[in-house]
Amino acid sequence: MRHLKKGRRLGRSASHRKALFRNMASSLLLTERPDDVNESYYLYSDYLAADTPGTGHNTPKVKGRIVTTVQKAKELRPYVEKCITVAKKALPHLREAQKFATKAKPNTPEYKEWRESEQWQKWNAAMAPAVAARRRVVALLGNQRAVEILFDEVAPRFEDRDGGYTRILKLAKPRLGDAGIQAILEFVGNDRDRVKTEAERPAFDSDEQAAPAPAAAAPEAPAEEPAETEEKSEG
Repeated sequence: MRHLKKGRRLGRSASHRKALFRNMASSLLLTERPDDVNESYYLYSDYLAADTPGTGHNTPKVKGRIVTTVQKAKELRPYVEKCITVAKKALPHLREAQKFATKAKPNTPEYKEWRESEQWQKWNAAMAPAVAARRRVVALLGNQRAVEILFDEVAPRFEDRDGGYTRILKLAKPRLGDAGIQAILEFVGNDRDRVKTEAERPAFDSDEQAAPAPAAAAPEAPAEEPAETEEKSEG
């Protein structure tokens, strides 16, 4: 009995589910790669050219999203967000390590001098948490290119966001073949986000008629004559 066992089996063994999540999470991150980079790892250039005519690259149709079933999307979402959270925690350490880094190339006298100095000790201490986080993400994804995209592009984008890096959008059209309910798993914070704008109330003719007319200015009272003129008239 599977009491208190969270998660869906998805008709797979534990190792099969782990491989499924690693591949799907890597596929989602690889959709953020530049269009001029081929990350399909296929050996047949004819297949790539047929996949995207004119480019020769297996480029994604829409960046930052994949289409899968609803059940897989619900299980994959926390897996992807965990990877993003681990990468976000490494960003402050990477910035701190940049203060002690050197621009000298390896095997040069400048590099060897830096390697034996205290600056390298400080750099090594600052980089240790970032290296540990990167190794942890590599174990979760199993794809070096996906890890690079995660640390260089995706994690900095969500640095000021506390969770909720992805969303699930159900599709009305079932999958052809098994009629599975499909869904989109994509990153938030893109140009497809909803933008709330406050609508202005239109002005109608009835509103203008109902508006009160401005009050007419009261006529000014005549100025009083001086007292000397009144005395002359009495005499």
